[in-house]
Amino acid sequence: MPPATFAPPSTELRHRIADTIRVLSIDAVQRANSGHPGLPMGGADFATVLATRHLRVDGEWPEWPGRDRFVLSAGHGSMLLYSMLHLLGFDVTLDDLREFRQWGSRTPGHPEYGDTAGVETTTGPLGQGVGNAVGMALAERMLATRFPGNPDGPDGHRTFCVAGDGCMMEGVASEAASLAGHLRLSRLLVWYDANDITIDGGTDLSFGEDVGARYRAYGWHVVDGVDAHDHGAIDDALGECLAESGRPSLVVGRSRIARGSPNKEGSHKAHGAPLGEDEVRLVKERLNFNPDESFAVPDDVREWFAASARAAQDRSGAWRERKEAWAESEPEAHAAWVAALERRVRGDPLAGAPEWTAGDAVPTRKAGNAALQVAAAAVPELVMGSADLFESNLTAVADSRPVAAGDYGGRNVYYGVREHAMGAVVNGLALHGGVRPVASTFLVFADYLRPSLRLAALMRLPVLHVFTHDSVHVGEDGPTHQPVEHLDSLRVIPGLHVVRPADARETVEAWRYALRRTDGPTVLVLTRQAVPVLERPAGDHVPRAAGLAGVVHRTAGTDPRIVLAATGSEVSLAREAALLLEKDGVPVRVVSVPCLEELAASPEDRSALLPTGVPRLFVEAGTGASFGEWMSDRDGFHGIRRFGASAPGGTVARELGLDPEVVAERARALLG
Repeated sequence: MPPATFAPPSTELRHRIADTIRVLSIDAVQRANSGHPGLPMGGADFATVLATRHLRVDGEWPEWPGRDRFVLSAGHGSMLLYSMLHLLGFDVTLDDLREFRQWGSRTPGHPEYGDTAGVETTTGPLGQGVGNAVGMALAERMLATRFPGNPDGPDGHRTFCVAGDGCMMEGVASEAASLAGHLRLSRLLVWYDANDITIDGGTDLSFGEDVGARYRAYGWHVVDGVDAHDHGAIDDALGECLAESGRPSLVVGRSRIARGSPNKEGSHKAHGAPLGEDEVRLVKERLNFNPDESFAVPDDVREWFAASARAAQDRSGAWRERKEAWAESEPEAHAAWVAALERRVRGDPLAGAPEWTAGDAVPTRKAGNAALQVAAAAVPELVMGSADLFESNLTAVADSRPVAAGDYGGRNVYYGVREHAMGAVVNGLALHGGVRPVASTFLVFADYLRPSLRLAALMRLPVLHVFTHDSVHVGEDGPTHQPVEHLDSLRVIPGLHVVRPADARETVEAWRYALRRTDGPTVLVLTRQAVPVLERPAGDHVPRAAGLAGVVHRTAGTDPRIVLAATGSEVSLAREAALLLEKDGVPVRVVSVPCLEELAASPEDRSALLPTGVPRLFVEAGTGASFGEWMSDRDGFHGIRRFGASAPGGTVARELGLDPEVVAERARALLG
């Protein structure tokens, strides 16, 4: 709440604020001739009560760590958010609203993290914002537990989320809500804008469940049947939920889409299309706005929000004073908190990592576990998570406990069999800041969280995913558990770096690389089966491409006639094939290319490692689409272009051609 000396708006003014949000929204959509006016018009009353009575933000300091988070999961209603941000004093001008949905504008069609001050996350695919909000609320609890003296104080900050009917239909929201209820995240409040409308018509076409009852079953506090246009009822519902100390809360707000439109209120025709010039005029006339004026903000609305902004600065200033006092009283805790928020990796996070002897046989998932334990000691904000596969992924912090309801001090988050929610929640953890989230599952299940992983890349979030059981070597579980196309499908996501280390040594380098990377998500792809630790040639003149790619074998004393390049477990396979070729008198170079994205960004290293003057054979237990742009007419690929089979892993690999003699024969064919 604002300070006691700051008067809330009168009932009349509050309704004028809501109508201002409606008018700004329909003007922007009409000017763009594109967009979704219905939700902003229907949600304007909730937004007004939230913004004037409960939301603690500071438009002059959008990144204030102590702010409440506001997530618009129903991102198609973006003009609701942009109108709020404009009124609240964020750097969103009327000119920005006029440029809604235009090239280069700060008001894109759906909220985009990084484009607009005050936008906490990118929301477009419905339901993702609910998962992000769960992650933000979990991060708040984890930081409050780890840093009890932090300037938020005992009340902490809150996470508010607006979800629509579509969000409630999406599985990712359901998965995330189930987890939030289990963890009892009491500072999370979801407003369900239940207008019973979808693009195709009424929700009764496909959706008839009791959402409130479902959320009660999840363990949420639910306030159902709130009139979403009654400001007093909205305020009472929010107050009740914010007083709830043991559970997350859901308010089911019964709204009318396109509220205020004489001819389109309650119609699905207002969901995703402009109202039309004539209807816009009618709305303005009904709401007592000048129909000949666009993007109008009444003077009394502007004046009230100016005073509100000053109160917000007083609140954030008091928070800053508490922070400074904490820095004096507990300098070490304060410094650790600041470092966590700044995502700083101090020194070498893998200093002291285990060393392995060439020839040792080590699954890279086990080497990853050893690297993780060292990294966890060096990076205290590192938080691990798995979708019910900690025992298989080997990704738990060994000396820590699970994160649990009422006990958020652990470092291992048990997401359950909820891959998609896990992806959305780790994005929320990263967006909130203060923790460095890691998620893990089998590579074959990456498709279950792909939308969240894509959004992490879009937002350039430094999240880390560890995908184990990376090939047909999984064996007896059969083709449902044997990834074939997944490496290629992940590599086509812009900004995602996929790292598939060849052995234990490269796995340590992969962890180091991932932890130091702050401009996007990274995936580590690790083996279940043991692979040999490879000896690198001493004194080789070829560079190592920023520490990942490098030569692992070469015929001494001569230039190669062919280069074998591979990733992961196929690097040792390529080396065995190279030894067969050398018996035939063919000089060979074997190169490990664990991260194609990194090597592509270093053309000089790529040319040195993979010279174009000789044939190059790329080897990987996958479909090989990733290497197409790397190959000339004289190059080749050897991999798998079919699904696997159920049998011991070694048998499956041999039957599908992952065999040294088969690789050597393929190389001989390239040489002619």
